[in-house]
Order: sequence, then C-alpha cells, then structure tokens
Amino acid sequence: MNPLLRLKSLGQSIWYDNIHRELLRSGELERLIREDGICGVTTNPTIFEKAIDSGDAYDAAIQTLLRARPGLSEKALFLELALADVREAADLLRPVHDDTDGRDGLVSLEVSPDLAHDTEGTIAEALRLFGAAGRPNVMIKVPATQAGLPAVEALIAEGVNVNVTLLFSIDRYRDVAEAYLLGLESRLRRGQPIGGISSVASFFISRVDTKVDARLAALLQGCDDPARGDGIRSLQGRIAIANAKLAYQAYREIYEGPRFTALREAGARPQRLLWASTGTKNPAYSDVLYVDALIGPETVNTVPPATCAAYKDHGNPRLTLTEDLDGARRALADLRALGIDLAAITEELESEGVQLFADSYHTLLASLARKKAALS
Repeated sequence: MNPLLRLKSLGQSIWYDNIHRELLRSGELERLIREDGICGVTTNPTIFEKAIDSGDAYDAAIQTLLRARPGLSEKALFLELALADVREAADLLRPVHDDTDGRDGLVSLEVSPDLAHDTEGTIAEALRLFGAAGRPNVMIKVPATQAGLPAVEALIAEGVNVNVTLLFSIDRYRDVAEAYLLGLESRLRRGQPIGGISSVASFFISRVDTKVDARLAALLQGCDDPARGDGIRSLQGRIAIANAKLAYQAYREIYEGPRFTALREAGARPQRLLWASTGTKNPAYSDVLYVDALIGPETVNTVPPATCAAYKDHGNPRLTLTEDLDGARRALADLRALGIDLAAITEELESEGVQLFADSYHTLLASLARKKAALS
C-alpha cells in the first residue's frame, strides 16, 4: 500500500507544501489528492516567486490584470494571483473538507511578512484576505511572534481559520495554544458557533537540527576526549525530533484536559500540530527522517514535493511520535549540559524565519516588477 495513504490510517494528515498554477492546471494536485491522499496545501512567498519567475504560466493573468488596472502595485498584483491559485486549490480540496467535516481540505495563505510585529495590521490584513478568498476551507497564516499571538486570539474569535506559523519552541507553542483557546472562549461567550473553525500550529523541524548541529560541530572541533566526542555526536540529528515529540506531549496535555473538554463539547476542534520544514537538509540523514520520526494521531505533516515523492517510494509508516519520550528528554538535558541553550536557538530561528520570509516576499515583488516591465 502507498505509504502516504497508510499515514492516514495512523491519524496523520499529509499536506503539500507547494502551490503554483501549473500544479493546478496540469491536474497534478488533483492526482495527488486522489492517489496519494494529499489533504491540504501550504504556501509561502518563495514558492510563488519561483513559479512566477521561472516561466510564463502567470504571464497571461498578469497581462489581463494590468490591462484592467494599469496602476496595480506589485503587492496588489501578487495578492490577485495568489488568491486565484488559493481559490482554485480550495475548490479542488473542497470534497476533502466536506468529507472530514472541516478537519482537512484546507489551503493556507499568509499575511504580509512585513506585518510580523504589527498586531493590528495583521488582524486587518487577515480579515481582508479571508473575506477575499471567499472559501470556507482557506486558512490565513500568521507568524507566532509576540505581536502575532494577540492577532491569533482575535482572528479565532472572529471565526477565521488560522495557520500559526514559525513555531520553534515548546514554550511558544503553549502560548499559541493559549491564544487559540482564548479566541474560542471569547467567541463562545458571545454566543457564536465555534464548531466550524480550523487551526493548526506549524512547528518547524529541520531548521532546529541545522542550527543545533552547527553548534555541536563547533564543540567537536575543540574536543580531544573520545567519550565526550561520542556524546556530542550522539545528539546530531536528534534534537529537532526530541523537541517536536515533547511539543506533542504538551498538545495532549492541553487538548485532553478539562478546559478544552468544555470547548470540545461545544463543537470545537483541537488546534493540531503541523510539522513544517520537514524536508531533510543534511544529506547524511534519511530523506524521510522528519516524516517517519513524527507520526502520531491528530497531527499534520506538510511535505515539500521531493519529500512527498521520497516517502511514497520508501516511507515506513508506524506510530513513532510517542516512542522513547525519556530519550527525548535526555537528549534535551544532554544538550543543556553541553552549554547549548535551545531556548536561545529557537529565538534566533524565529527572528531569522521572519527575516527570511520578508526577504522572500520582497524578492517576489521585485520579480513581479520585472514581469510587469517585460509584459507592458
């Protein structure tokens, strides 16, 4: 049986971390949904930029938009193109959304990365995008920055589906879950329904190992104690998975607890953990490491195309997310004992992630400016 389909029987949803017009128009996304069980789509500016800049798939649409609105800015042009793709993907996934009672079949579109530290700006743009998308199975991506947390609470209270992104630490994950619960409770107090709201908390994986492994490699360079060296090497490629496993334990504690029980009885869904950044960056590691190691019920893994293909070819689905939790705790304790501060690393990763998305967004706008000039 297709390993991607077997994940569904273990309670994990597989979403596709990619969207572009050719994927939609060629029938490839439809095939992925039908044959491989893909049940959601996530997007980001880098994906759109590559698609727009690398071919002519968007040229006709750009020309049509510019003829209708000659003064259209690059940002407005991007949003028109992105919304069209998101709507089309949402329509393809609508049967999945209906069949799963809104649990899956969702497509994400993010607010401008320039708003990462602007609560009110994030709320306003998210409401505008959600309304413009005009589909019940669209999610708005909001970064899990300090400014993003109250925005998440406010948007959930307004009934907006939210994908909370750029999560790296367990503590920040708890903050995100709290914002989700507060939003639901606020909505419930106003007598509004909470049963139709979907949300995920996107917890990033491989970037943690990339950063931690670099610190471990630096320690190895100055290490002349073989036993200590073995201990350092034993942590390489393990910290991101350990971090995620313990985040899942926090998820279970929150959503199996009495506070959420009352919300569940009123129709609320848990805000599932979504494993993001699950493409393997270190060639020494398995190309399906961050799928095989993080399989558990009520989770999502959003996979880039190469990881999706690799997992279909040689994935090994089995419940792994709750395996060896003591080992996960020891790994994080051993990292601390080496003087490596994971909290500081996750703070760095959040800051870098915000900057990376902003840089990608501005690169995208520059690509669109070139396209506009070429097609004028």
